[in-house]
Amino acid sequence: MPAVVGVSLHVDRGQIVGLVGESGSGKSSLGRAAVGVYRPSGGKVLFNGEQVRPLGALARPRSQIGLQMVFQNPFQSLNPRRKIGSQILDGMLGSGIGRRARRDRVHESLNQLGLPERAADRYPHQFSGGQRQRIAIARALAVSPSIMVLDEPLASLDASAQAQLSNTLRVLANEANVGMLLISHDLAIVRHVADQLAVMYLGTIVESGPTTDVWNLPLHPYTEALISAIPKADGKGTLPVAVTGEVGDPADPPSGCRFHPRCPYARERCVTETPPLVEVASGRSVACWLHRPGDAIKLSGDQHPGDLGAPISAGG
Repeated sequence: MPAVVGVSLHVDRGQIVGLVGESGSGKSSLGRAAVGVYRPSGGKVLFNGEQVRPLGALARPRSQIGLQMVFQNPFQSLNPRRKIGSQILDGMLGSGIGRRARRDRVHESLNQLGLPERAADRYPHQFSGGQRQRIAIARALAVSPSIMVLDEPLASLDASAQAQLSNTLRVLANEANVGMLLISHDLAIVRHVADQLAVMYLGTIVESGPTTDVWNLPLHPYTEALISAIPKADGKGTLPVAVTGEVGDPADPPSGCRFHPRCPYARERCVTETPPLVEVASGRSVACWLHRPGDAIKLSGDQHPGDLGAPISAGG
């Protein structure tokens, strides 16, 4: 059974697209397939109109070097035995950049991430976790990419480092015109960084749209549950609402809507028929039988009309 099914995403230069969902939803698999780390069993991955070649023994085509990835754990993605500068230089091999220009680019990319030029002569263990993640981004940035896929780049950082790096990503998108697919399980962080948001559940996209619109009015019950589960600093002392149940088995997903065993609005149709991802308003798409193309989306009141028959229990 494929880990990702029927997913379509588009990232433009200068745009940050957030991809969120619980662990096991297929986010990292999609990101690795996007850059060619995984070979997709079906469908296509296009970069500037050219199909992305899966990574192998041969060097990546020069036309695809502008597609870069930053992995989640900089402790594993950086070689502890080699200096930072040499590791950043490696990424530029085959890019067509001259030797002297490559060395200048190492210092330039470090400066863009707020690191001193002397960092090039140091080893990974001499840096904090947040600095290592900046170095990993600098390595990808050194080839002047047009698109970067970032897999949970903020997950291992403390709150202060997360805030600093989030601001850095926003600056890079605006000033360096880099498009980003930002993969995260933390919807609160993505809210402040991403222009567009795609919500993924068990290998499928269940909702997408402008980040502010999705946050203010979630249309899919799963998105609604994710936002409700975020602690709110409102001084009321109330606990967040947890998402009930567990993510299903990707190898044996539920029939119909994959979220129906955990959905409080589930109806019989949700068990037997898979809802397609359809545009229900300008820029807003959702895969849920409770919404149809052309439905009026109200900013108040019950957004889940429940007109599909009697509800079933959230346990199936």
